[in-house]
Amino acid sequence: MGGRSQEAVPSARARAHYRDGVPSIRNLPAALASRAVHGVWRLAQQAGAVTAEHQGPYSFRRIGEGTRLAFPQGTVFGTPWIELGAHCVIGREVTLSAGMLPGLDLGPAPVVTLGDGVVLGRGSHVIGDAQRSVVIGDDVYCGPYVYVTSTNHSYDDPHEPVGKQWPRSAPVEIGAGSWLGAGSVVLPGARLGRNVVVAAGAVVRGEVPDHAVVAGAPARIVRRWDAERGWQPPLRTPAPEPVPAGVTSEELLAAAQLAADAE
Repeated sequence: MGGRSQEAVPSARARAHYRDGVPSIRNLPAALASRAVHGVWRLAQQAGAVTAEHQGPYSFRRIGEGTRLAFPQGTVFGTPWIELGAHCVIGREVTLSAGMLPGLDLGPAPVVTLGDGVVLGRGSHVIGDAQRSVVIGDDVYCGPYVYVTSTNHSYDDPHEPVGKQWPRSAPVEIGAGSWLGAGSVVLPGARLGRNVVVAAGAVVRGEVPDHAVVAGAPARIVRRWDAERGWQPPLRTPAPEPVPAGVTSEELLAAAQLAADAE
């Protein structure tokens, strides 16, 4: 309105602090401090990551080859009863717990088991009760802030605070190849089949068959695979085309640039 656009103001400020990408003398201390902080943080992330070779303060029952827990980790305890398969990717601030309190003897069997190639997004929680295990199959992908638990509060006694009542527990099993969307919750007793899709924000309990899509709270089946008719109801978009074997990342980037230039 009658003057410089709002977009021009940040640009002018940026030019005052930088010339040709180099910090101005006035802004040099802040720029150096910023770079130092980011550099130290990257070093901390590298040093604080947990792998089979470097378990840090933990003593997992098993960590497979190529598995990595990003730093910083969330709440992690009961590690002698937690098994992590090979080539798992566990994001920042992920909580893994076996039992509800640290320092307990939970017996000879694992309580939390992740198969090979499992991905847990940032801030996710996997919580196994001492007597009721959580088993996540191979190649299960979880978005951020997914919550999987085999134990939950009970409220049978209306005169007692809910948090002080003995919890209910039931084993949880998530079939291989499944995908759990961001913010989804898997409750005690849930048994998900193979290649199940859980929509973001869904709350799942009970049994879900193979090749089903569930959504909602409580979750219900909204799509299933039929061997004769395919997906029912049918998918609304065509299947993505896979990248041909042997194509390099450089070739993909070049193809993307050509497509952008053609538009």
